Amino acid sequence: MNKRKAAPTCNCPTCKTPIAWSDRFPFRPFCSERCKLIDLGEWASEGHRIAGEPVCGEVPGAGPGPDQPRH
Repeated sequence: MNKRKAAPTCNCPTCKTPIAWSDRFPFRPFCSERCKLIDLGEWASEGHRIAGEPVCGEVPGAGPGPDQPRH
């Protein structure tokens, strides 16, 4: 009797499709490369953010703010 345990499942963060946490889904926790790239694009365009205060006051290389004079 060789019973295999079923792989744990989770929902794709992008499209909510249930997927098995197994080698059948190499882009896990996403169901596909497309969903993975959609999520990456959301982070890159600041559609997703981590709540909280910035760690430092200014981001290096971001340039002057709207109320600061440009030199």
